[in-house]
Amino acid sequence: MVEKKKPTLEIPTAPYRPGDEANFESWPWKPGDLKRPDPKKCIADDTIEHAHGLVRVLGDDGIASGDWNPLLSADELREGLEHMVRLRIFDDRMMKMQRTGKLSFYMRSFGEECVAIAQTMALETQDWIFPTYRQPGAQFVRGRDMVSMICHCIGNIEDNIKGRQMPVHYSYREGRFISISSPVGTQFSQAVGVAMASQYKGLDEVTITWIGDGASAEGDYHYALNFASIYKAPVILNVVNNQWAISTHANFATGGDVFASRGLPYGLASIRVDGNDFLALYAVTKWARERASSGAGATHIEVLTYRAGAHSSSDDPSRYRSDDEHTKWPGGDPITRLRDHLIEIGEWSENQQEELEGRIDGEVMGAYKEAVKFGDLANGPYPSSDTIFTEVYEEEPWHLKEQHDEMIGG
Repeated sequence: MVEKKKPTLEIPTAPYRPGDEANFESWPWKPGDLKRPDPKKCIADDTIEHAHGLVRVLGDDGIASGDWNPLLSADELREGLEHMVRLRIFDDRMMKMQRTGKLSFYMRSFGEECVAIAQTMALETQDWIFPTYRQPGAQFVRGRDMVSMICHCIGNIEDNIKGRQMPVHYSYREGRFISISSPVGTQFSQAVGVAMASQYKGLDEVTITWIGDGASAEGDYHYALNFASIYKAPVILNVVNNQWAISTHANFATGGDVFASRGLPYGLASIRVDGNDFLALYAVTKWARERASSGAGATHIEVLTYRAGAHSSSDDPSRYRSDDEHTKWPGGDPITRLRDHLIEIGEWSENQQEELEGRIDGEVMGAYKEAVKFGDLANGPYPSSDTIFTEVYEEEPWHLKEQHDEMIGG
């Protein structure tokens, strides 16, 4: 008789839990450690070091250096700073409105403002954006009005999605910003499909998409990498490793190695980048965009950052991590780092920062007051129920027409 072994199951756990004092090790990677390969000739094997290292441009002293320094002008840096400050203040105000019953649900990008903003600024206006729910800042770069964004979150008659999506699941056609779906992960394979279509049509269009560390454990992630590799699709595939899914640590999804290295077996150029370093994120995305546009194929990027806030307005992170854990993150705060860099080079000041924050706070409050003129959460007016049947089919199918008539007649 075969003796049965005692069952064992390896279950990962977070490095720190409530009550623990987080103590992240200092990063060994410095600006200049990693060379910038030729994007048009680079293959996956050329990026093994990049996948296991960390591309940085801004040092701890606020000085930019190294091959990856994109040499942006002071005006471009100030533009990036303003977009990030606008997103943080917008998020803070929207969260307060949710807490007072003026919004039903909200998700902040606290600590991750740099991600979509730096990366979208590195793209061309014709490029497609397939976000997750923490990249609303890309819309600011593409010129979307805050009033329009708030109308969507409230779900009033000016909601451009007409109540079909959850709040913060934005869609902005003019900015080629595609709405996500609540079952996260689907956008990754969809983005590859759009990139392949652009490639087939011979258009100079690149697609960028993001997925969270938790959602990268889903099949959609691997399908996307496989197709992107086989067809050399002009797509930039980002895994935003912000350390936490809803309440599970990133080590539930990595399988032991860093996320960036997952792209190497698929034959994809793969890079890990400091997600709180505006200059590094801009530079790596610009490099990936040039690579995709030249026909060299997709780039797989791990954006190393930290979710400083709750997963959403429905989440209480104090139940699974220490309250001040985000303050110990080696990457610091993205806004503070860019602000300090601008001050270091003599192109900004503390007074200018205060004036910027005050001006934008006024803009956000003004935008909310304008948005509620079209209806609020409690009292409406809301999008017409007729919109259930419109804007999906060019010609309404018989079965929907039948239901539509029944609703009107009923």
